[in-house]
Amino acid sequence: MAFAGGCLCGQVRFEIDAEAPLSVRHCWCRDCQYIGAGSGVVSAGFRKTAVTISGLMNDFVSRADSGSVMHRRFCARCGTQLFSEAEPRPHLIFVRVGALDEPNAVPPTMTIWTKSAPTWACFDPRLPALEGQPAPPPA
Repeated sequence: MAFAGGCLCGQVRFEIDAEAPLSVRHCWCRDCQYIGAGSGVVSAGFRKTAVTISGLMNDFVSRADSGSVMHRRFCARCGTQLFSEAEPRPHLIFVRVGALDEPNAVPPTMTIWTKSAPTWACFDPRLPALEGQPAPPPA
């Protein structure tokens, strides 16, 4: 199976040549709450070599609660959040599931950073939940 997606205005498009993501996490860290306008963010992890991107993006660099230096990339025109990459794991890229053409194809399998979530946050009781950062997917 291949995946495809893009930003709200269509200026950035991407394709992913993979059978399935390595992981799909619903994250409630404070950074993701900012990105998600108050909600958590669902991201699917893939090997970076499987992802082809076209279009102009901006890159916001910051240090995450995990301590990793993160690159969060978004469309330069419409601002849609698309990808994140952690410098300690250069072989991985995390794709915002909402930017996929078919977001139902990759449901979350875990909820993370629950300790940072607001008291009103809703968690899927069927998913494992962690208070912080899980181990990264295998190299």
